[in-house]
Amino acid sequence: MPLSGDSKEKKGWREAAREAQEHRDESISHVLANTTEQDVAARITALDPTSIARMTDAGELSAVQVVSAFLRQAAAAQQATNCITELLGARALRRAQALDAEPAEAERVRPLLGVPVSVKSHIGIAGGRMAAGYAAWWFTNPPAPRDALVIQILERAGAVAHARTTEPQSMMQLECASNLFGATRNPHRGSELSSGGSSGGEAALLALGGSALGVGSDVGGSIRVPAAACGIFGLKPTAFRVPTTGWSSTPPGADPVPTVVGPMCRTIDGIELFMAAVLAAEPWTVEPALVPLPWRSIDLGLSLDKPLRIGIAWHDGTVQPHPPIARALAQLAAGVRALPGVEVVEFPLYKADEAWAIASSLYFTDGGAADVAAMAASGEPPLPLVQWILRESPGTKALTREELEYWLEEREEYRLEYADYWNRTGCWDDGLGRWAGAVDVLVCPVAPGIATGHGTAKYWAYSAMWNLLDYPALAFPAGRASKELDVREQRASFMSDHDRSNWGLYDADLFDGMSVGLQMVGRRFDDEKVVAVYRYLKEQGCFGQ
Repeated sequence: MPLSGDSKEKKGWREAAREAQEHRDESISHVLANTTEQDVAARITALDPTSIARMTDAGELSAVQVVSAFLRQAAAAQQATNCITELLGARALRRAQALDAEPAEAERVRPLLGVPVSVKSHIGIAGGRMAAGYAAWWFTNPPAPRDALVIQILERAGAVAHARTTEPQSMMQLECASNLFGATRNPHRGSELSSGGSSGGEAALLALGGSALGVGSDVGGSIRVPAAACGIFGLKPTAFRVPTTGWSSTPPGADPVPTVVGPMCRTIDGIELFMAAVLAAEPWTVEPALVPLPWRSIDLGLSLDKPLRIGIAWHDGTVQPHPPIARALAQLAAGVRALPGVEVVEFPLYKADEAWAIASSLYFTDGGAADVAAMAASGEPPLPLVQWILRESPGTKALTREELEYWLEEREEYRLEYADYWNRTGCWDDGLGRWAGAVDVLVCPVAPGIATGHGTAKYWAYSAMWNLLDYPALAFPAGRASKELDVREQRASFMSDHDRSNWGLYDADLFDGMSVGLQMVGRRFDDEKVVAVYRYLKEQGCFGQ
């Protein structure tokens, strides 16, 4: 049934959308009026965060040059994809000027010196609105009194916050559409495909060179799905590593399925630079819910006696991924098998349908009442994917205390079962009654397709499973689709109705040439190992171009 609400026009949401878009457009006009086109702009915006910091520190570039170039490119990315809610031009240029004015001989540890950083809009920027995709909240949520803790840390490390990016109504969509700003488009396929979500504005902006480093959030795939759809990297860290204080969301530790803040970037170096810089600041001394664990250097210690073991999950038993994803997994497996000291382990995903049943029951423990009330406050209509998850997804229902306790117990039981499954899959008895040889990391699809058409992203299980388990997961580009190689076969049978529906969404011509994303998953707090294994396999040429 449709979500409740008057058919009569309610004052609020159109006014909020008009004001929000006018504010965005004014911020873009300010940037274009106060910066100039540079001959070297394209070279600057092609640089990765490590190179920007090194060249700024060496005086080869000024922070003002860098920030100006990225601000103007962000304005261009907005025109192409509708990914911006606000450009922070005046603030960013003041910050860049202050960095340039620091004495060259000053003792400074600024690993992100001059690096432009964009921010998903529900993460606080002082004086900025945090509407979380709701029109009513544009008016009713007070402006952020200060920057979120993660932004404070990044700027102390030398970064410059320069842009805020789009997010969807309710924040619970695997695309990026709201009544405030409209839909964000895929940077490679325009209006035909979504950028993914809910950190879809970040992904689109980064893919088009409008930012060097992005800050997203993830509770069911919201960093990884858009990263894969737009051809960039995105890390969902283990929960309680990166600070969340200062966002428009639940307090730290209050989520039945923990929401995390994490980095997005065009390079793996940027992902690691973000994590190292944030954790070097010891944020747990400010946000007590965080685990006091610095970013660690990992030596994989490869040897024939103790090989690196890579699990491969071809599908989740419910939905078969599209042909380009299956081919990318097969190419990876073949490349890994050719390496000395590395083994491939077949790793079927464990009870993916049960994981989704648990996660979806814990996402809206009030049955979506708070979300419905937020929409009713301005009279804004629910968008199709919000309508779907709040009213058509079987897991969304109001829980009694006893029912909530039941699903929390199911969550913990599933985590126990999965730990045991991980310990045993592809392993052997060491003769002392113990299992030996557990996989180090697992590689699987991020989603069952490369990217989705607007309003069609209804299958979360590949990504949400790892939020439920709180395992770190890195989305990465693993090749490109080919209409010649990735032909859709005429299947005689399907694993589920979801499988049949998903298979019908594949269009070889539409996806031809697009980046194909996969994700690499590790156990809790093995974030560093996931990044290290990706680096090693990339160095060995295991991923497509």
